[in-house]
Amino acid sequence: MILKEKRLFNLKVTAVLLAIEVLIALFIHDRFIRPYIGDVLVVMVIYFFLRIAIPEKVRLLPLYIFVFAAGVEALQYIHITDLLGLNDIVFFRVLIGSVFDWKDIICYFVGCVFLAIYELKRK
Repeated sequence: MILKEKRLFNLKVTAVLLAIEVLIALFIHDRFIRPYIGDVLVVMVIYFFLRIAIPEKVRLLPLYIFVFAAGVEALQYIHITDLLGLNDIVFFRVLIGSVFDWKDIICYFVGCVFLAIYELKRK
């Protein structure tokens, strides 16, 4: 696959995954899909989005994404939105999150494992 085709593929996958995430956020209010599948998918959205600009040569991208996602979760632990005075702004509460949960980190890990497997199969 040539570079342009890779970027287009990654753009399409990003759009589909992002649409699924939005649909989950808007319409699914259960105790499994929204909290767990949504967190697994979010790292995949980040991965394919980054792959639009960086289609190759970052072998450990799933690991870097996991570290980033776990870091954001750690910021939730210290209530970063409160510390920055952003807690009243819904956009930032949704973007950053406001509740730390170890299960979220496990979901990010699972998503990144899937991405690492995808990376290995892709090569």
